[in-house]
Amino acid sequence: MPVRRTMHTASSRTLAVLGSPIAHSQSPALHSAAYAELGLDWRYERHDSVPAARNEFIASRDARWRGLSLTMPLKHSVLPLVASTDRVAELTGAVNTVLFDESHTGERILRGFNTDVAGIVRALRAGGLGTVRRAQIVGGGATAASAVAAAAELGAEHVTVSVRNPQRAAGLHELARQCGLTAEIRRIVDGSDPSADVVISTLPGGVDSGMSYTRELQRRALLLDVAYDPWPSPIASEWSAAGGAVLSGLAMLVHQAILQVRIFVSGDPLQPLEHEERVLTAMLAAVDLDGSGAPTTDKTHSDAVPES
Repeated sequence: MPVRRTMHTASSRTLAVLGSPIAHSQSPALHSAAYAELGLDWRYERHDSVPAARNEFIASRDARWRGLSLTMPLKHSVLPLVASTDRVAELTGAVNTVLFDESHTGERILRGFNTDVAGIVRALRAGGLGTVRRAQIVGGGATAASAVAAAAELGAEHVTVSVRNPQRAAGLHELARQCGLTAEIRRIVDGSDPSADVVISTLPGGVDSGMSYTRELQRRALLLDVAYDPWPSPIASEWSAAGGAVLSGLAMLVHQAILQVRIFVSGDPLQPLEHEERVLTAMLAAVDLDGSGAPTTDKTHSDAVPES
């Protein structure tokens, strides 16, 4: 269905992050910092919602609402509600951003996007990741699908996905093939890929997978743990103790969120914001990160599950 894309910068708008649990989400801090830097009188809220209550919540939003950020468990379940998805959301089967838009007749429609993939890529590049030929992904959910697609964008040729039940992650093997990657789905107890250039853990915060990693891998490969409460996580602590480089999920959250801001402002994740570098700096400062994604303070943020 054709849509009318316009800049929404003048009037007050309302947005929110939706998911469960959501009480300690950092998305309001990030988005509020962005809209303040852009001079927009926009309000960004958080609402606890599970799939059973999702339809009613979305249907009850009035004309002031511009969109939603989605966390688990809504990234898959929202798909039947959106009129269209971007290429990345269609590829991964996961939507983390919903835009309230208008058709050419003025009817409200929902458009779905996935900014997780670009968020992972941008966070890892900002964190100093160089050449990638092989990637290791831990976990098999919606964020793991985005991690597979991100590995392809980073230039990987092969991805190893470690999960507790390989049969439940069979779809990731097909996704990898569509992205031009060879893939191996293996059990967590079988250990990691010692040749990986980057390791992306998509497990909920505080979960110790029990997977083994060689010291050589920990010292050589960059680790991105998409969760960040509690922090440091078991895998991050182990990685740092071995002398390895670690990024928390806050870095990914910031970089995917600035693309959400693009979507909410212009309707297009590829359209840069005015003074975008200043906006990004403000968002990083809101969660105490520097430009590389490293913490600028010892402050611990709380968010029980991967949010982006």
